[in-house]
Amino acid sequence: MKFGKLAAGIAAVSLVAAPAAAQTSNSMAPAVERIGAKSTSSEKLEGQNGILIAVLAAAVVIGGIVLIADDDDPTSP
Repeated sequence: MKFGKLAAGIAAVSLVAAPAAAQTSNSMAPAVERIGAKSTSSEKLEGQNGILIAVLAAAVVIGGIVLIADDDDPTSP
């Protein structure tokens, strides 16, 4: 019983301390400054996948409705 409570306490402390430890390591100044690379071609992919996403979402919703509505078997014997 004591081991279970000890393990739960250690897990709780690690969950609380992990974000604080990650934040302090990211706040230090980087040793090397990052520079973005220049691109010669610009691809415009924004807005062209909206119809595909909408069709897939509609198919998932319709499939879910069919699966839920298809269960007409009685639960009682």
